[in-house]
Amino acid sequence: MAVAVWIAVIEGLLLIVHAIPKLPMLAIAVLVVVGFFWLGHRLRPGVFRDVAWIAAVSQAFVMLIPILVIVVGTLALVAVGILAAFALVLLLTSRS
Repeated sequence: MAVAVWIAVIEGLLLIVHAIPKLPMLAIAVLVVVGFFWLGHRLRPGVFRDVAWIAAVSQAFVMLIPILVIVVGTLALVAVGILAAFALVLLLTSRS
């Protein structure tokens, strides 16, 4: 599990800094995950199945990164809006 998480972290950082294009990376991630669900049960327990599982889990994590970026960005915008409204209220009430 740790290997899959570290692969996802490295890929996620490369995605965030635009070192790899988003759409092809997401397409490949979807193909890897779907491929594992389609073919993974046919693999015998062993190295190949473990590698396929690590690849599928890391790509599933990578697919969550754009969603996480959207959620965090939205929360940041809401926080800035709340701070701006609070600052405006303070400025208007301190004028009197």
